[in-house]
Amino acid sequence: MTEFAELVAKTGLTLSEIAHELGVCERTVRRYVEGETRPKARDLQVVKGLSLASDSIATNSHEPAFRFIDLFAGIGGLRLGFEAIGGKCVFTSEWDKYSQKTYRANFPEDDHEISGDITKIAASDVPAHDVLLAGFPCQPFSIAGVSKKNALGRAHGFNCDTQGTLFFDVQRIIAHHRPKAFLLENVKNLISHDKGRTFEVIRTVLEEELCYQVDWRVIDAKPWLPQHRERIFIAGFREDCGFSFKNFEIPSTDKKPVLGDILHPENGEEGPDKHYTDGNIGSVSQKYTLTDKLWEYLQNYAEKHKAKGNGFGFGLVDKRDIARTLSARYYKDGSEILIKRESGNPRRLTPRECARLMGFEGPRSQDFKIPVSDTQAYRQFGNSVCVPVVKAVAEYMAPFVTNAGNEKSDKAA
Repeated sequence: MTEFAELVAKTGLTLSEIAHELGVCERTVRRYVEGETRPKARDLQVVKGLSLASDSIATNSHEPAFRFIDLFAGIGGLRLGFEAIGGKCVFTSEWDKYSQKTYRANFPEDDHEISGDITKIAASDVPAHDVLLAGFPCQPFSIAGVSKKNALGRAHGFNCDTQGTLFFDVQRIIAHHRPKAFLLENVKNLISHDKGRTFEVIRTVLEEELCYQVDWRVIDAKPWLPQHRERIFIAGFREDCGFSFKNFEIPSTDKKPVLGDILHPENGEEGPDKHYTDGNIGSVSQKYTLTDKLWEYLQNYAEKHKAKGNGFGFGLVDKRDIARTLSARYYKDGSEILIKRESGNPRRLTPRECARLMGFEGPRSQDFKIPVSDTQAYRQFGNSVCVPVVKAVAEYMAPFVTNAGNEKSDKAA
């Protein structure tokens, strides 16, 4: 039996399920198992992670593989990735009341309340944990003040550089609890923000003040979902365990994701979905179609900027395309992703389609609960992470995270 076959057996998953996790066809997995082809390093790493998580859960069904906290939690996208490798969320912080409502609706079995503003929570009130997750907002840091303080002979430090930013709250919680690992997520532009100074402060704080081994990778969601969405993932480990994103491989699939995979089929294959669709065949509600006035405005706006040589305008796509990045402003006019219709004006995505576009549920699924208005739902999905990407990162980190989790941190033991 090949090493890959042994690892697959330990996961308890079917070949079809393994293929889904790897983003390859089942035939490729079968060749790996039978030794006809050598598995890619990334595929082998993912299956090792799945087997380790499975072993840990099987060893003690009452004990999770590791414990993690979910900061700037939004609607739980990061959490879903780390639950998939056997982790248990022991603390959640999210200040927005509408996001709290969606989070609570989808994680009703939690044994902890959703905490609000993290800036008002003492690090000592956060439970011990093995992994810290945070999709913190990007803010400017007071780097310019450092040279001024040097000139005046005043003391300064990393806390001074980050004080007043939300990254400071990540920093102080890591400093207090010293978790085995963390994963931070942010927009791609974090690297270039303020001419690179912001990212340099973050990197220096994590590596030199907190003494974590850190690596990062910008990942585009389009191999997993029909959306061009680049985000940076920053992983850190307290011990030098050799972790690196170097061997993280983007899945190559026989069938590239397209918008048709996540759109309402409108042909009866999908049942009615609250106020998003109408009729027995699930036609998208007319309210998502742009009014004549709005459609005319968007076309005129695009023409005006085109004449100036700018690239501003709307994104008109059909079911064979991939979408631009879904943003939190989508509720305003839907201009970045407009769906062509057979006749008449284009339409916005429905919130259900946004849930699928972000990977919170699969095609034809209505599993993810959306208990808020369309405006709030668009904001929440636009601010969130692509769940399959987080799951891929979590699986890649799993051999390091679960090993750490089996030992437990000194505080969590």
